[in-house]
Amino acid sequence: MFFCAISGEPPQEPVVSIKSNKVYERRLIVKYINENGTDPITGDKLEESDLIDIKASPETAAPRPPNLTSIPSLLQTLQNEYDALVLESFALKQQYNSTRQELSYALYAQDAASRVVARLIRERDAAREALANVQATMGIAPSASASEDVEMEEDTPSQGLPEEIVSRIDETHQTLSATRKKRKAPEGYVAAAEMKTYTAKHTIPSLHSASPAGITSLAVSRFSPDHFLTGGNDKVVQLYDRSTDKVLASLKGHTKKVNQVAFRQKEGETTLLLSAGADKIAKVWAHDEASNEYIPKLTIRNHKGDVTGLAVHPMSTLLALSSVDKTYSVHDLTTFQQVYRSVPSDEPFTSLSIHPDGTLLALGTSKSTIQIYDVRIGAIAASLAPSDAVPFNIQTLSFSENGYHLAAPSSQSTVAVWDLRKQQASTNIDLGNDFKINKVVYDVSAQFLGVAGTSGGRVFMYKSWEELVRFEEGGEMNDFVFGDMGKELWGVTGREVRIWSLPA
Repeated sequence: MFFCAISGEPPQEPVVSIKSNKVYERRLIVKYINENGTDPITGDKLEESDLIDIKASPETAAPRPPNLTSIPSLLQTLQNEYDALVLESFALKQQYNSTRQELSYALYAQDAASRVVARLIRERDAAREALANVQATMGIAPSASASEDVEMEEDTPSQGLPEEIVSRIDETHQTLSATRKKRKAPEGYVAAAEMKTYTAKHTIPSLHSASPAGITSLAVSRFSPDHFLTGGNDKVVQLYDRSTDKVLASLKGHTKKVNQVAFRQKEGETTLLLSAGADKIAKVWAHDEASNEYIPKLTIRNHKGDVTGLAVHPMSTLLALSSVDKTYSVHDLTTFQQVYRSVPSDEPFTSLSIHPDGTLLALGTSKSTIQIYDVRIGAIAASLAPSDAVPFNIQTLSFSENGYHLAAPSSQSTVAVWDLRKQQASTNIDLGNDFKINKVVYDVSAQFLGVAGTSGGRVFMYKSWEELVRFEEGGEMNDFVFGDMGKELWGVTGREVRIWSLPA
């Protein structure tokens, strides 16, 4: 086998020089002779006539040229790779342009649909106004359809609750308060020793949208303990079934983050899902048996600021809302009408809780004070304020089921337990400077106090205020709920709902 003395590869037309006796590829040595006139090896004068052809056997196949062992082969390979990259880039540009066209079409379609919806809403409102005018001229009181989403607009403050509702509140108060002193924890309710052993049992991840991420509030159903309700920064309210790991309903209607969610559950009546948001509205959804879906029943737009508190009265027929517009309102969940709105306070309301007997309403403010109202007459019954406290937002508070105590932050990292009989703090629980409180909540037996914050969740024992257990694996906890019979503890961390209970 011959190799060209110039290229180092097997020649296609081998020739030999009579001056150096070296083998060359004819086209390479001829080119060299034309340019230099010498032998490339010895430097002797060389002419094309000094080259002798080598007659190779035609039956001998030329060897396959080795790959990537010479500069020409490397350059060819690199050229091929570059060509492939250019073709791929061209295909990606075509796909990108196609996607842009599809997105542009979708945006135009959405805009057209929004215009149609806006036109239909204007026509609907005009029809309603015309109907109301006709009914007014005929002396007929307008009424809302059973399946209609009632829009409750801003109203002026009222003087007090109607007498009929006040009498029902008094009756409820007498019934509940009469048995409260003798009430004990139900048989089978979790004990403190058991609470200390609670460990993580279940995590439901990736709830709500990833942008903006985060669950802001949580409520667990009393009638169906596997069902829970969440509100998120993504403006959506979700109803989830833990037993099947499925979202039962994804309810939209808020235009900003959802601050509070709750169930309204009463024997013999339809379950209602309630929410309040930073968009100044509260919404009510009801379960429709025909479609097996939750449909909007009421949209409350009475407040001029963020709706920060939401609570269902022990009667289960009244809904209380608080707002940073310095007012609170009460709504009838039977007629879907507002029955009371307070006169503006001196301070914005940042949280709300209803006394378990139903006569008192506690409202946290942005200046670290708590105003307690008699819900029947709308008058302030007491005002609580921690001594020497730097003003801060009281974003959470909770009445104890014993009826005598109210838990609320007394600073960013301290929980005060207020004795309503003496109107002073009987206990202060220091959680550490690195702990910022997001939620305080009593359990239904009044034995335990749960606290959620930037360092997770903690549970304290009533009276001794011993810390029984803490949960830090999920990071910051935004909400905390005691499950049925205290057998489970529920918490919200980021986009996750975590459940703790007794070890297996």
